[in-house]
Amino acid sequence: MSLFAFGPSRGPRWQLGLQAALGLAVPIAVMTLLGQPLLGYIAASGAFTVLFAGSLPVVERAVMLPFVAAGLVVCAALGVAAAHAPLLISIGIVLIATVSAALAFGFRLGPPGPLFFVLVFGLSATVMRSAPITPAGYVAAIASGCAFSYLVAVSPLLLARVRARHARPLRELFPGPSWDAAARMLVLRVVLVSVAGVIVSLFLDPTRAYWIVGAAVAVVGIASSRRAALQRATHRLLGTIVGAGVYALLALLHPSGLWLAALLGALQFSIELVVVRHYALALALITPLVLLLLGAATGSTGDMSVALERVVDTLAGAALGAASGLLHPRRQPRD
Repeated sequence: MSLFAFGPSRGPRWQLGLQAALGLAVPIAVMTLLGQPLLGYIAASGAFTVLFAGSLPVVERAVMLPFVAAGLVVCAALGVAAAHAPLLISIGIVLIATVSAALAFGFRLGPPGPLFFVLVFGLSATVMRSAPITPAGYVAAIASGCAFSYLVAVSPLLLARVRARHARPLRELFPGPSWDAAARMLVLRVVLVSVAGVIVSLFLDPTRAYWIVGAAVAVVGIASSRRAALQRATHRLLGTIVGAGVYALLALLHPSGLWLAALLGALQFSIELVVVRHYALALALITPLVLLLLGAATGSTGDMSVALERVVDTLAGAALGAASGLLHPRRQPRD
């Protein structure tokens, strides 16, 4: 995973990118036209559903994605419930990270692993503290977003040739639960970085713990090696720094309404095209996307102090994720 070269192509990703872009942009556009943009911003988080099991046939994604969507909704509900209790948020971040990692690695969920469950919990708590919406309204909005994204993901089933393919049994799609040595190590690393990230946040800002832990969990990824941890940490940090600059430029345009929906959709589409080939470049797009979406939901778009905080948080999280990679034994040289 070089900073100066793209990784090998893993096949066309434009369909997944288009699905993710529609899952993000359409709720924002529709609810903006209906005079309820906040509901659109919240529902847009449901687009994370599309990002899972992207390499599987549609008939198998149709079986797997409801479990992902349910997990995201549960995390959002827990984030909403803990929103006004900092201690509960800290405890919740550790528990969400631990449980989602154990399930993701134990049932071989694959990329992007436990990351988005942690982020949805933290984003939900953050938005709920400042947005004029009821807890039930928030959960209903994100559940609607997940449902819409699911329908977008399985829309190819309208074609007979797509429906003709048989899906593997659920037991094969979610093998397990079983945790081999590599899976146990990944779960241990997630537990350690989530606890450490929450502790570090006490010296920065406890309300930002989810971003620190999210950055660390992203560095842990799904690869069990020291080298992968260091490479992902480097990409994560540099990509976030560049992304903060991109956010600063975009924020000067004060995007809102349909323009914001189109901009976020374009960013999401671009992310899915490059994320498997160049992680740092993807982060340069992911960072402004998340900051714009969060800023729109909380009314803080254009606040450059937020971008600086995210760089600091990412530095802390990336360092924790890379350090946790040292738990892996060194590879023995071949004879």
